Amino acid sequence: MMMQPQELLLYCRPGFEADLAAEVCEKAAYVGAPGYPIAARNSGFVRYVVTGDEPANTLHREMPLEALVFARQTLVALEPMVGMSRENRVSPILQQVVDAGWSFEEIRHEMPDTNDGKALSGLGKAVGRPLESALKKRGALRRKAGGRALHVFWTDGDEVQLGMSFPGNRSEYANGIRHLRSPSRAPSRSTLKLEEAWHEFVPRDQWERRIATGMQAADLGAAPGGWTFQLVEKGMFVFAIDNGPMNKDLMATGQVEHLKEDGFTWEPPLRLDWLVCDIVDRPIRVTEMVERWLKKRWCNEAVFNLKLPMKQRWKEVSRCLDYLAQSLENSHVGAEIRCRHLYHDREEVTVHVRITH
Repeated sequence: MMMQPQELLLYCRPGFEADLAAEVCEKAAYVGAPGYPIAARNSGFVRYVVTGDEPANTLHREMPLEALVFARQTLVALEPMVGMSRENRVSPILQQVVDAGWSFEEIRHEMPDTNDGKALSGLGKAVGRPLESALKKRGALRRKAGGRALHVFWTDGDEVQLGMSFPGNRSEYANGIRHLRSPSRAPSRSTLKLEEAWHEFVPRDQWERRIATGMQAADLGAAPGGWTFQLVEKGMFVFAIDNGPMNKDLMATGQVEHLKEDGFTWEPPLRLDWLVCDIVDRPIRVTEMVERWLKKRWCNEAVFNLKLPMKQRWKEVSRCLDYLAQSLENSHVGAEIRCRHLYHDREEVTVHVRITH
């Protein structure tokens, strides 16, 4: 009888394991998948062990990566292997794959996004070729295997957990991290938050019509202009709202009107294409401000960050998202709402809202 995967393996930013565990437990309970999390602080990953009759594959499908806030990657996983011989790591990995009856088209060697994890980066190179050869001989690594990928997740030199990912429900980036290069001309590194948000929330083939030259946008809490820079680079005209000074090069473009006003009370003179906001304030206050914009239809799309200094971060994020969704529904504003803890975020999450009708 083949080994059934009874776990999900989820990657996250170190320090957010408890938040991811709380989120997964709540969402797994909602879809009727009982289980329990295993999460060590600052480890960079969470295991969710399914205790019901269904294999972990069912929960993986019903709780897709794009619907999770704090997960960078989500995999169907087998039980971790510990205490492997460092002289022969290939055999136990091969045996577990065979016992599970898994087949796949590629192998990804990964590790936690921690200093200890980075020290393991050479393991993939050391084990890679002999493991690939052994898996090909057993028919596990082959062409036309539905696009599935085997993830070999190293947590120590003699500890590894095997996971499986599926196209359409995974991150295609190593360790679930989208690395972006900070533009040298940008006023601050915060510019990468908005750039990553666009990559995450707007399909690339829709950029020409949704992030287009000539569009109009507002950046609330704009100074010194990290997010305004992204808007200007896309050819937009921007209302930059902030009492602080703006970058001189941005102002020289002629695309920015700097208004020294309160971002919470300022109202646009016309309907805009985009609202972006990276104001440092209580999450619910920022949510209520964006809610007003959306209910009044002052913008078509919005990207905003919610700062999370509190301990129960998932609880606060969930409260804000539920409040916003319910308020828009009550006001008959059709909208798509997504929220992710992006790689370039730190103690915050990024929310995207698009008005649909």
